[in-house]
Amino acid sequence: MELRNKVALVTGGSGDIGGAVARRLGAAGAHVVVTYVGAEEAAAVTAGDITGAGGSASIQQLDQRDPEAVEASIQAVADAHGRLDVLVNNAAWNIGIPFPDLDALTPEIWDRVLETNLRAPFLLARASAKLLKADGGGHIVNISSAGGISPGSSSIAYSSSKAGLNHLTRCLAVAMAPEVAVNCVAPGLVENTRMANRLPEAVAAGARQQAVLGRVGQLEDIAEQVLTFVTSASITGQIMVVDGGMPGAMR
Repeated sequence: MELRNKVALVTGGSGDIGGAVARRLGAAGAHVVVTYVGAEEAAAVTAGDITGAGGSASIQQLDQRDPEAVEASIQAVADAHGRLDVLVNNAAWNIGIPFPDLDALTPEIWDRVLETNLRAPFLLARASAKLLKADGGGHIVNISSAGGISPGSSSIAYSSSKAGLNHLTRCLAVAMAPEVAVNCVAPGLVENTRMANRLPEAVAAGARQQAVLGRVGQLEDIAEQVLTFVTSASITGQIMVVDGGMPGAMR
């Protein structure tokens, strides 16, 4: 699929990975709707980088834990652009809680992580299904984590949410076929990002030591893999790990 004159919505485009993905899709010709929860200034910087490079972008506030806000967000895209061709479910929330510290992982934290990282991508996919299926079909790319494949991440809740997102990718690939392809990029540790900074140091150090390429995941590689998925015609239901080659995620 050519992206020129297409519309892409990237949730959490105010963040490091989301911003990199949004900029890459903008450079490929898509109008990019960059969503944010509270970091409006950062989202504006992402959109400004896209427009400054000759592309087209806008920003939109979205609390994806709120089902009504999700519906309103997709309706706003429909009203403004009349179409949606690409949905990138990137926005997520984590908090550093070592796996053995079960008492620190409260029900409130568990619910916030699962609602943000797993329920919200489903709600966004459901709300955008009609738009994505129109005009020849579209693409969804979920941004998961290598922590959803092997048990190591910022917390048990985060790993569980991303494991669920991996399987949601496969389920949506079946549910939304043949009009919509649904794939997933699963980064491992990505240096110098806010998500990486929330990892317990032991987890981050372990990822660096295990990466067989001698380097961990790179923002540019994640963004390029998203672009590959959304411009492909025959790939769906797949999870691509971008982590520098950690053996635990080689499955």
